[in-house]
Amino acid sequence: MGGFVSKTPSPAEIERERRLAEALRENLRKRKAQAREAKAGTPPKD
Repeated sequence: MGGFVSKTPSPAEIERERRLAEALRENLRKRKAQAREAKAGTPPKD
């Protein structure tokens, strides 16, 4: 990723980054929910 910071990101790059961040947050939320279920003693419905 050399020189990535110096140039302004294109709208497509910004959109890709946004979707990636969104997916990561969603993933984290699901993992936290599963951890809560596991602690409660109910197996995750997976």
